Amino acid sequence: MAFGGNPVFRGKNYRGAIATAAPAPTQGHSPYGHSPYGQDTYGQAGYPQQPMTPEQLDKLYRAPSAGPAQTGRMTYDDVIVRTLACLGFVVVGAAVTLAVPANAALGLMVLGAIGGFVLALVNSFKREPVAGLILAYAGLEGLFLGGITRVIDAFAPGVGLQAVIGTIVVAGVTLALYKSGKVRATPRLAKFLLIALVSYLAFSLVNVVIMLVNPGLGAWGLRSSVHIFGIPLGVFVGLFAIVLAAISLIFDFNSIEQGVRAGAPRRFAWTAAFGLTVTLVWLYTELLRLLAILNSND
Repeated sequence: MAFGGNPVFRGKNYRGAIATAAPAPTQGHSPYGHSPYGQDTYGQAGYPQQPMTPEQLDKLYRAPSAGPAQTGRMTYDDVIVRTLACLGFVVVGAAVTLAVPANAALGLMVLGAIGGFVLALVNSFKREPVAGLILAYAGLEGLFLGGITRVIDAFAPGVGLQAVIGTIVVAGVTLALYKSGKVRATPRLAKFLLIALVSYLAFSLVNVVIMLVNPGLGAWGLRSSVHIFGIPLGVFVGLFAIVLAAISLIFDFNSIEQGVRAGAPRRFAWTAAFGLTVTLVWLYTELLRLLAILNSND
């Protein structure tokens, strides 16, 4: 089973929930060794002692099987509702940062960046998902995204809306391709994603160090100061990062599908929603940065 590069789904807690999930019981069919006629089976006690009437037996066997909702198992609807709740908190957080004065917005952006990072780590390593902490993470990320969007939109008007539309389009196309079976979460693709993510992280760290040593390179460091065939390096890096985020979404969808099929406890729908939110925030950030670099070189 391939879990991709998202640490939320690669964590032992989510994988353990899938591995240890017991098959959901069903209604309308007697489990092996259980007799509906009132006799003890293999000397076991605790079953009805009175014979069931034909009408009762007919009702028993015609009853629908118990679904995930009746057995406390995670469903796609659970994941969708919780993901929408997380994204709603992201939007609210962003709206707050966009509405306050500029100085306050800068402070909220820093608070969101630091707080979101801390809660991302906390939620990733907790044994059990906590809805309040996950929603708090989403709200803090909203503060950060709203602040950075406001800063970039000041010199490149409209990039925020473009990044939102781009995120929706990329996520929608990725989901459609995954559902159609045209793309699969294979172990080979997982290895590529992991290597590519490590390489991208290494480049980002080197770029940050160079920016600190040489502030004259500009707001994006090597991304905007180095050109290949007249095109800023950041354009190539940004497109590469967006592809990685899309591939990560493929593995997120696969992990959620595996969780639903395995009958993972319903509470882990919050973990799935958290993982999707992490990837979508990353995707939006990369699109926003790419658009900013393109606009700064018009």
